[in-house]
Amino acid sequence: MTTNNLSSGTALVTGAARGIGLEIARQLGQDGYQVVMCDLLDDVYASADQLKGEGIVAHGMRMDVGDEGSIREGVKEIGERFGGVQVLVNNAGISPKHNGFKLPLVDTPLAEWELVMRVNLTGAFLLCRELLPALKQASCGRIVNIASVCARYASPIIAGPYNASKTGLITLSRVLAMELAGTAVTVNCVAPGRIVTPLSSQADPSIDREYIARVPVRRLGLPEDIANAVRFLVSADASGITGTVIDVNGGTFCN
Repeated sequence: MTTNNLSSGTALVTGAARGIGLEIARQLGQDGYQVVMCDLLDDVYASADQLKGEGIVAHGMRMDVGDEGSIREGVKEIGERFGGVQVLVNNAGISPKHNGFKLPLVDTPLAEWELVMRVNLTGAFLLCRELLPALKQASCGRIVNIASVCARYASPIIAGPYNASKTGLITLSRVLAMELAGTAVTVNCVAPGRIVTPLSSQADPSIDREYIARVPVRRLGLPEDIANAVRFLVSADASGITGTVIDVNGGTFCN
């Protein structure tokens, strides 16, 4: 995918140890960004080394997006080491499974609900809040939040807390885009369908078979599909796009 790259600044990608986040970091790095890869998993350091081996300027950082203190410490370190960021991609997310399946809302413990909200929604809010001063200083700041097709309809295979958190993330993005009117910062979402990742592999295999049978493209999505959309949204070609959602789901949702 060819895009009009904005600069060789710094991009922060959360949940970047593997899956979608790793591929987003790879593609932004290929475009010339220095990539700060954040994750709760220590695997993020090996993933950063992997990208370095591909000629990408990448830095691994352990950050818990469900913890305000961890976010503040991480943002402070990024400011001291790299002078802030030009691109923020909020990709980190969790979707707990129980024996490979979701829990009905009536059986969902409050602790699970709160954890999913804290990681999937509150973490994105906190990172946006903490990084907005640096993003506003950039010539063209970019925020891309990774939502989900589950935010578009009540998914029969994904639990209620995940659905609710991703719906909230889309609304958060639209509100923030409106509040940033008149600045050079855009805020958008990418809403993946079912993607081949370590997170999706936690589900029972029957779920993937049923999904493939009804999705128009007849395959699961790939991390590259999502990274391509992010790559476009952070480019100069997308300077007129803000407060919107790009659906990358193989046709499972048509609006």
